[in-house]
Amino acid sequence: MSDTAARLIDIDAYTPAQVALRVENAGVAKAKLPTIPTLILAALAGAFIAFGAMFYTLVVTGSQLGFGPTRLLGGMAFSLGLILVVVAGAELFTGNNLIVMAWADRRITLAQMLRNWGLVYFGNFAGAAGTAFLFALSGIFDANSSAVGTTAASIAASKLQLDPGEALVRGILCNALVCLAVWLCFAARSVTDKVLAILFPISAFVGLGFEHSVANMYVIPVAMMSGYLEADLIGLALNLSIVTLGNVLGGSVLVALIYWLIYRRDWTH
Repeated sequence: MSDTAARLIDIDAYTPAQVALRVENAGVAKAKLPTIPTLILAALAGAFIAFGAMFYTLVVTGSQLGFGPTRLLGGMAFSLGLILVVVAGAELFTGNNLIVMAWADRRITLAQMLRNWGLVYFGNFAGAAGTAFLFALSGIFDANSSAVGTTAASIAASKLQLDPGEALVRGILCNALVCLAVWLCFAARSVTDKVLAILFPISAFVGLGFEHSVANMYVIPVAMMSGYLEADLIGLALNLSIVTLGNVLGGSVLVALIYWLIYRRDWTH
């Protein structure tokens, strides 16, 4: 095989420096995406994450595997959400915190970045809440003598009862792992690579009980809509506010800015 042919079928992962450039280029494209496609793709991402969260709820219900193994299995099930986002294509607020790299390199403006985040956050909520409504109508929460609904209510209640400081830190840690999963996907060259890159970081954040704002846009409303948890819109708003701030700090600072400093900042001046 010639050297040219070998280069054409290169299966090696992209290097971290190459990944940084790819992430930055993607950030520019996302920031400049027109409003309607952005909103539709964001709604899809909210729905995809909702599917992952519903799958998690079903998988952990009635598990006799023990605390750790059950969390691991549930985390693997939840990974479905980000796999759909990355492979099928969608705009996820937490992953889009990586757009900070393009802003830091002055390739987009702060206004462009905040516009993307605002549109995507709104679209994610619409998609997640809309999917929650459909799941509530589906009767799935009555399965196994309503055990699935009881699990959903328990998950939502635990989030509403979190100490604000803990919720913030869990949000930071969560999106560090989510953005690292997305970062690893930019190193991948195949769908299989991307699935494997997503599986372990996402399983880790779910298993460890960290807080993901878009997942909470589904998890809390669906327990209320299905009648297994008393409605608490103030608690929902407070949880989302704190967790969202934590997600932004975790993804933007601990991943995007750190890697920008390492691979994209010009240290010769």
